[in-house]
Amino acid sequence: MSTFEVSQYQDTYTIYELKENATSSRVLVCPERGGIVIGCQLNGEELFYLDKATFENPASNIRGGNPILFPICGPVHDSAYEWNGKTYNMGQHGVARILPWEVVSTSTEGEASITLRLHANEATLSSYPFHFELIFTYALVNGELHTHQQYRNIGEADSMPFYAGFHPYFAIEGGKDIPYETDAPRYIDLTTKEEAAYTGRANMDEFIDSICLFGAKESSISFPVREGVTVRLRYDDLFKYVVIWSVKERPFVCVEPWMGMPFEMNRREELLYVEPGAELRADFIIGCDKK
Repeated sequence: MSTFEVSQYQDTYTIYELKENATSSRVLVCPERGGIVIGCQLNGEELFYLDKATFENPASNIRGGNPILFPICGPVHDSAYEWNGKTYNMGQHGVARILPWEVVSTSTEGEASITLRLHANEATLSSYPFHFELIFTYALVNGELHTHQQYRNIGEADSMPFYAGFHPYFAIEGGKDIPYETDAPRYIDLTTKEEAAYTGRANMDEFIDSICLFGAKESSISFPVREGVTVRLRYDDLFKYVVIWSVKERPFVCVEPWMGMPFEMNRREELLYVEPGAELRADFIIGCDKK
């Protein structure tokens, strides 16, 4: 049996399965539903939570897997922002997670991978007036899921502002009082706007919504999800923030690398810009340690 395999099957939508047999790892990708990864089994351990009903309903935002956040993370004020004198409306987390992505290629050469593409279209231009092209490659290798990202400005005139991120749902067992290993010194409660020192763990049952860790020098975070299983996330320095979010009585925590804070499209203090004809590249890696 080959070490790496890529196959596809139907489950409401077309699902692409990436497999690395040597590490008992498997990744499930659904291009039609926002290019999302809905399953991430690494070293024999399924890490993702998925509410199947929200995945199967095309009118629902998927609660589970790893939604792609672009061109914004979180909301904009009153679902609107102004750019060059015109007001645009945009929903929570942007447009990429609600659109079908195109499959560019798959590979089993040294990895199990799939490359997806999303272009700006009439619908996106009405809420985000920039001609973008996103190229994402999901690569399963050495028991890790690598997400290689290319954010391209294919317009001819304007710099393209954005702040992207990810929203992975990790299935947990036990309580939500979890130690998160990070060198971030502080966090902000995104509901109350209060800041405090981060002391090494966060109990998400104590917060109304979410917290945002900031100030880390190392672009990584790790945390246990069940007995003997620790998730390790690594990402580029562009992801300056990590948001932790959960819903009471649901067995998941979301640990989300973001390039910017909520409402940044309104503030414009930390926007990233890509010049016409240029691109920005980034990586996000999910790993898993077992005892």
